[in-house]
Amino acid sequence: MGRCVVPEADEILDREFPVLDKGFVRLVDYMGSDQRIVQAARVSYGEGTKTVRQDAGLIDYLLRNEHTSPFEQVVFTFHAKLPVFVARQWVRHRTARLNEISGRYSVMADEFYVPDREDVAEQSLDNKQGRKTEAMAPDKAEEVRRAINNVHKASYAGYRGLLDDGTARELARVVLPLSLYTEWYWQIDLHNLFRFLKLRMDPHAQREIRAYASVMRDLAAKVCPIAFESFERHLLGGVRFSDDELAALKRLLAGDAHGLAGKEAERFEMKLKEGRQI
Repeated sequence: MGRCVVPEADEILDREFPVLDKGFVRLVDYMGSDQRIVQAARVSYGEGTKTVRQDAGLIDYLLRNEHTSPFEQVVFTFHAKLPVFVARQWVRHRTARLNEISGRYSVMADEFYVPDREDVAEQSLDNKQGRKTEAMAPDKAEEVRRAINNVHKASYAGYRGLLDDGTARELARVVLPLSLYTEWYWQIDLHNLFRFLKLRMDPHAQREIRAYASVMRDLAAKVCPIAFESFERHLLGGVRFSDDELAALKRLLAGDAHGLAGKEAERFEMKLKEGRQI
C-alpha cells in the first residue's frame, strides 16, 4: 500500500500554532494513520481493512489491552520553538529522535520566555516541584515579570559583549538563562507520543510544558482521530489501581470501608474523585 494520506492532517502541515508568548509547534510530516494501525494489526495490505466502526473497535481493543506495536507504525515529525527549561523536561522522553539548534554554530536570538501575569504564582506548600494554583496579586506578579525581564536584558547584553570581544560562541552562550528560546525537530511514534502526552498533559506537569503537549495532541489527532478517541478514554482519562487499591475497591463495591490508611488512602481516594493517576 502507498503512503497514508489524511486530508485533515495535510491541511495543517507546516502551519505554526502558537504556544506561550513566543513559541510554536508545527507538524512537519507524518507517516501512517488510523488505517495503518489496523493494517499492521491484521498484517494485511489494503484489502484487509474493514468498516470504520470495525476499525475503531479494533483500535480500542489494541489500546485497552496494551498491544502497542501497531501504534508504533505511525510516526510524527514536529518542529517546536520552546524555552530551554521546557526542552530539558521534554528531552527526558528518550524514545524520540531530535535535532536542536546549536549555540556553538549559531548566534542565539534575543528571545526569552516571560510568563503571563496570571501564570505567576508562589511556591506550592504541598508540592515541592510546583507552584500554587492561584496567581499572585497583580502588582506583585508585575514585579516578578519586571525582574525576569531585567535578568534577560543583562544576560543577553553580557552574551553579545562576549561575542563582540571575540569570545567563542560555545563559551559566550554559558551566560544565557533557561528562559532562552531554542528550536528543534522532534520525531516520535504514536505509542510513545501517547506516553509523552499522558505524562505531560497531567495536572501535575508544569504548566508551560502542558501547553505544548495540548497543542501537539490537537495536531496529532488530525492524523489518527480514532486512535486519539481511545487514548483519551483509556489512557488520558483512565487510572490504574494497585493490588491493594483493587482489593479496597472491591470492598467498597461490597459496601465495606476500603481499609487503606495514610498516604495509600489519600492516593486511592484522589484517584476515585479526580479520575487521574496519583
